[in-house]
Amino acid sequence: MASFGDLIKSETPVLVDFYADWCGPCKMMAPYLEEVAEKMKGKVRVIKVDVDKNQAASSKYRVQSIPTLILFQKGEIKWRQAGVVDPNTIMSHINQLSK
Repeated sequence: MASFGDLIKSETPVLVDFYADWCGPCKMMAPYLEEVAEKMKGKVRVIKVDVDKNQAASSKYRVQSIPTLILFQKGEIKWRQAGVVDPNTIMSHINQLSK
C-alpha cells in the first residue's frame, strides 16, 4: 500500500478528508464526498484520514478542526477548507486544477 506522502504526490488531484468517527459535521460530509468522487471519477482521488488513528498526518498539516479538506496535487496544497463544504464548491476547486 502506498504511503500518504506517495498518494499526495500524484499528478491526479487528491482530496483528503481529515475526520473522526465521533464528529457530527464529519458525518454530514460523507455523502458530499461520495458525490464528488462519483461525479469526478478519474479527475480526483478522495481519501479519508481518521485524525485519531493518524495523528502524524494531522499534525504535519496542522489540522486544528474537523472536518478539514485539503486538496493536494504533486505534493502541494492547492486548496484547504475546514468545516462542512458543499459538493459544488469542492468540485469547482478541483476543476480549477485541471485547467
